[in-house]
Amino acid sequence: MTTPPLLITGADLAGAGRGDLLVADGRIVAAGPDAAAEAPGGTARTDADGLVALPGLVDLHTHLREPGREDAETVETGSRAAAAGGYTAVLAMANTTPVTDTAEAAERVLDLGRRAGYVDVHPVGAVTKGLAGAELAELGLMAASRARVRVFSDDGRCVHDARVMRRALEYVRAFDGVISQHAQDPALADGSACCHEGEHSGRLGLPGWPGVAEETVVARDVMLARHTGSRVHIAHVSTAGSVEVLRWAKAQGIAVTAEVTPHHLMLTTDLLAGYDPVYKVNPPLRPAEDVEALRAALADGTIDAVATDHAPHPRQDKEHAFADAAFGMLGLETALSVVATTMVTEGRVGWREVAQVMSHAPARIAGLAGQGQPLEPGSPATITLVDPGRRVSVDAALSQSLSRNNPWHGRELTGAVHLTMLRGQVTAREGLVWGGVA
Repeated sequence: MTTPPLLITGADLAGAGRGDLLVADGRIVAAGPDAAAEAPGGTARTDADGLVALPGLVDLHTHLREPGREDAETVETGSRAAAAGGYTAVLAMANTTPVTDTAEAAERVLDLGRRAGYVDVHPVGAVTKGLAGAELAELGLMAASRARVRVFSDDGRCVHDARVMRRALEYVRAFDGVISQHAQDPALADGSACCHEGEHSGRLGLPGWPGVAEETVVARDVMLARHTGSRVHIAHVSTAGSVEVLRWAKAQGIAVTAEVTPHHLMLTTDLLAGYDPVYKVNPPLRPAEDVEALRAALADGTIDAVATDHAPHPRQDKEHAFADAAFGMLGLETALSVVATTMVTEGRVGWREVAQVMSHAPARIAGLAGQGQPLEPGSPATITLVDPGRRVSVDAALSQSLSRNNPWHGRELTGAVHLTMLRGQVTAREGLVWGGVA
């Protein structure tokens, strides 16, 4: 179906000044103060006065649960949540049932995403078969498949064997792939560890997860990346020590990138005092000094991207005693607002930098040619409009996700997604999701 040209007027173009965007045939035809002059007759108009226009957001780290746990999320419901949150592309993690460790499994996730149509869904391939950490998965076949997998991760489990990690890095170098590491040394923080090791873990009687369990793996992997000449990406960085390692590694020219989650930018370990399992996440919430280090690292570019680690769970998995509850929390629909609240309103970054860490850099890291493009003529009309001053009171019941493990429920945040557009088709407006564009 052909849609008429659309003129978006008066937007702040990713922090570069006010201007218009003329959209036709799925692409940006003109951009800037003179774009309106090129609009043909019959052009529809959207008033974006007071709004910020960003390239569509890209999430490097999403759990869509399908296949295997459709009671928690499906590719369709997760895609709807992503569109509502301003995302136009997500990378679906491999820890499904069955695991995405074959070309066939990767193509199935790709097809489910295309069928839903709300966002581009790109499967992440497992590094090892069955996420067992022992034998490499079909890395080359997944890369050569229709899914064109370029990001590989055993997320939820660390690739803790250094020899296996080295071989994976060497293998993906041939097709410019990247290994995304869940940095958790199981000898220092096993599966029972669920609280930052420190004063709170001792007082609450919860198994501790020390920061060094993350930092030692980060240090090892940046050295392996240097040795192999390959790319490593550190998922959900959570400690000041990891930031120090990353800063050193980048100064050495090592090919390392890193992400931080919205919850690690705002929430702190003291929230566990009430044993509310909604705050159980891996890696765990950290003290305020770590949160401050993460914010500073995102602002200065040491951390490259914001990624949600959207991890939906049904009530039967989450509503347990804290130590027994599943790890994870929702994030797709609130990520932009959390970043606006913690980083923009506090003057740490502007909207140009938000575009960098939530669109440009994630797309570059994942090798997504059609995403994260500048808002300029010739680029895909893949756009997120944001109302920067709007106050949002989060209501978990209104989520597009199937699950309700939402740590932001009842919080007021600043900044809200007004509209999401994927290649010229509106997929969401004011939190309401429109028909998919497949």
